[in-house]
Amino acid sequence: MSFYTTPAPVIVTCHKRLAPYLEQEVKDLGFDVEEAFITGIRTKGTINDCIRLNLNIYCASQVLYSLGSFKADHPDDVYKHFSNIAWEDILPDPGYFSVTSNVQHPSINNSMFANLRVKDAIVDRFREKKGTRPSTGSELTGAVVHLFWKNEYAEAFIDTSGDSLARHGYRKIPGRAPMLEALAAATILASRWNKTSSFVNPMCGSGTLAIEAALIATNRRPGLFRDNYAFMHLLGYDQEVYYAEQDKLEEQITAIPDLKIIATDYSNVAIANARKNAIAAGVADMIEFEVCDFADTLIPQINKGVFFINPEYGDRLGEIGELEETYARIGDFMKQKCGGYYGYVFTGNLDLAKKIGLKAKRRIEFYTSKIDCRLLEYELYEGTRREIVVGPF
Repeated sequence: MSFYTTPAPVIVTCHKRLAPYLEQEVKDLGFDVEEAFITGIRTKGTINDCIRLNLNIYCASQVLYSLGSFKADHPDDVYKHFSNIAWEDILPDPGYFSVTSNVQHPSINNSMFANLRVKDAIVDRFREKKGTRPSTGSELTGAVVHLFWKNEYAEAFIDTSGDSLARHGYRKIPGRAPMLEALAAATILASRWNKTSSFVNPMCGSGTLAIEAALIATNRRPGLFRDNYAFMHLLGYDQEVYYAEQDKLEEQITAIPDLKIIATDYSNVAIANARKNAIAAGVADMIEFEVCDFADTLIPQINKGVFFINPEYGDRLGEIGELEETYARIGDFMKQKCGGYYGYVFTGNLDLAKKIGLKAKRRIEFYTSKIDCRLLEYELYEGTRREIVVGPF
């Protein structure tokens, strides 16, 4: 049976704390989510279903198609199991493949050794069955085989993605301390933005948040910006299936004529780079870019939506003393200029967040790199000052 049309367990992985938003995306695509965990979800599908998932999801990292689970107490058990898989029916010959893994087992202190055992099993299988040896390497430009191994439980996968889906592919100039595209998308999906009201993003840096907002609002999917996936390098791959899914991406783009997205930054270089990234993403005409201090950002008074800012945390950029003043100014600006909006501050420094001087309605957990972060939500009331809840964080 062809795995292109044979359903099997599929794991869609993501960065830590993105799983709730990934789960909703997968459900919106019509898949049943059998299990959700901290770094992904489990569903069921064919390789052709995996093609659709790869092209459409904003928050994912990899889409893994299961070839079956097995018990492993030793690296030799891994070698034996992978040797028994008919790789000659999966990987092209001649061809190139890579091996990745997620291993937590007392017999392994270096995951590269587990990768090597998998690679040896596949290569030895080809030598035995076909008398040939496929090329291998660490670059994820061809077919990719993945091993999951935790304690005695192991599972073999075809990684249908290759390079991480979390990088959406349009951002050519990342700027300083950039937010990962999948993370930016997840924070927007976590907000109360309705995708048609104003989206105001001061301190925009390389423009990732504003660009992701434009993409999400108009239903432009990450598959529009990428032309190489690991599924393309499997034996029997039908490019017509891929082309049909690509056509759907184009057809589902929705115009939002009155959408107003504003992105500002005090740096001329940042705005120039953000504009270039927006051009690459095809949404430059949807975003109003301006060089200014965040406090000089124009806040539309019609069709009020969200104010979304990602200030420095003091971990990689900025000095704490200066940032305390900045956070206090952010709080003042939201109170004075953003009535009727939802305010969002994404930060990895909760001590600095106390300087905002407003009580957050929600504190949504995220990670960026290895930094424990929060997306702080503020409901910014219109009217008299007494309607605004001011107090300790």
